[in-house]
Amino acid sequence: MVYVVVVYDVNVSRVNAVKKFLRTYLTWIQNSVFEGELTPSELERVKLGLKRIIKEDEDSIRIYIFRSKYAVKSVDIGKIKAHD
Repeated sequence: MVYVVVVYDVNVSRVNAVKKFLRTYLTWIQNSVFEGELTPSELERVKLGLKRIIKEDEDSIRIYIFRSKYAVKSVDIGKIKAHD
């Protein structure tokens, strides 16, 4: 398993499709941010699925990949939108 954080900046016409797709694999943390644990094959499915949804010449997605969720420390300030 790997722990990933996905952040995206996509055209408003594709935001809901990206969000709906990512919710099948990850936890929604805040606007345009998802995170969670994936197997290597799930990570590949996420990457391929996102490539099918977005327009690579217009949209931007960044996936941070960590060896485990214990390698990531986060600090929340303000309202928490989601928990694992």
